[in-house]
Parts: sequence; C-alpha cells; structure tokens
Amino acid sequence: MTEARSLIYDLGVHRGEDTEFYLKKGFRVVAVEADPDFCRAAAAKFAGPVAEGRLVIVNKAIAPRRGRITFFVNQAVPVWSTADPDWAARNQRLGAPSTAITVDAVPLSDLIAEFGEAHYVKIDIEGMDRTALQSIRATATRPDYISIESEKVSFAKLREEFETFLELGYDRFKIVPQHLVPRQHPPDPPLEGSRAEHAFTKGASGLFGEEAPGRWMTADEAIQTYKRIFLLYHLAGDEPLIRSWILLKLLRKFGLGRRWYDTHAKRADRPDYAAT
Repeated sequence: MTEARSLIYDLGVHRGEDTEFYLKKGFRVVAVEADPDFCRAAAAKFAGPVAEGRLVIVNKAIAPRRGRITFFVNQAVPVWSTADPDWAARNQRLGAPSTAITVDAVPLSDLIAEFGEAHYVKIDIEGMDRTALQSIRATATRPDYISIESEKVSFAKLREEFETFLELGYDRFKIVPQHLVPRQHPPDPPLEGSRAEHAFTKGASGLFGEEAPGRWMTADEAIQTYKRIFLLYHLAGDEPLIRSWILLKLLRKFGLGRRWYDTHAKRADRPDYAAT
C-alpha cells in the first residue's frame, strides 16, 4: 500500500462501524458525517487515531456545492438521517419523522482536493449517494474503488448510477447485500491493507475492494441482477404493492423485499487491474 493510495473516505460515519475497520487495516481515514452528535462520539471513540493524524473527522454534509443546508436528523432510525428532503418525507410516511437542523455542506470533490486521492470511497449517505458520486467528475484523479448504497425504488435512477460509474472509468461491479455484512470475515492473508481481526455489526458496509464478497460483473450483468431486487422491493418493501398482510408477513419472514444493497465498483485503469 503506497502512501498516495493509503487513504479511505468514509462518507456516512454513523457510529464508526467502518472507520474502525479501515483504521485496523492500516489506512488513513477521512470520516465525513453531518450529524454533530455522531461526530462528537467518533472524536471520543477514536481520540488516539485523531491525535496520531491517521483520522480526520469532517462534520459536514455532502452536497453539490459549499454552503449551509438543512439536514434531517432521524431519532427513531438514526441511519435514515438525510440531507434529501424527499428521503425525509419518505421516512415521515414510514412513521419515522425527522428534526431539521442546519449544517455546513461540501462537495466530495472539494474534500478530495483538500485531503488527497483515495484508494477507496465508501458512500452511504441516505439519498445523497448519487450526488457524491457525480461530484467525482470534478476531480483530477479517481479512487481505485467506490461503493454506494444503490437506488432500489427508481430503476431509471439505478441506470443513472451505472452510467455515472462508467463515465468515471469504472467497469466492474459487485453487488453486496447489507444484511449479510455481519457474516463477513476479513481474509487471511489480506487482499487490502494489513491483516485485521474484526467482527462487523449491523449498519456496517463491511469488506471493500478486492476483499468485497462476490464476483466482479459487467454493468449489464449487475443491472440484470438488480431487476430481481427491484421486483421484490416493489412487491414487499417499505411501501409494498402487495396488500395481503399474510403474504407480506410470509415474504418478510424470509427477508424478502426490505433489504438494501451496496454496489462496489472497480476502476478500469488501475495499474494492477484485471477485468475478471
């Protein structure tokens, strides 16, 4: 791992589930979180790495431009806090209202210009993932790997995600179910960074880069995989088309419909890239 490629951006720190893992692996981390309470908790939890200069905590939201914006803090489901008003309205419909606060905002491209090029960027910022991804267009270099929590309501928006990835030079993808992350174990010998013992908890994004589970797929293969995911979500997800409570209960008993997925992308022009 070279110094130039030893940096990870963790967008959507929450309780630091992923930041902790990246630090264990020996990476430097820029941890970005809009919720000031989570930032204060992370500063206390990771006081050592902050003092050593291995971790920088940025208490800002990701947005298309710098400024002050409204951020919707969700006390009922903290991982649903968002800067997207439509996302906040969706949370309200699902019985999880938010409290609006005002926070500083910054584009991801500005952070990369300030802190340096990245080996990996994890994006999990509830409704703003595509905004962060699109801002990479303004950067001179591309991260080796990126993951986002993918769209699962609008198939047109999902296609836009993949179009943006391809435009940025990413052409191999993995689809990682979030509900299976707690079952992941870092491989030994490691494929990313240093060897690390770690138990992932619910809410973590988990393994990344070459360690992310599954096979690398083309964009067309990944989109075909997402068609089934979308169908199940529309039938039995948060706002289901199925009106039979008995059938819904049966489907959800087996975890169908309400699951979220991360799309991991590999940059095609990596020096050690293999399109397999």
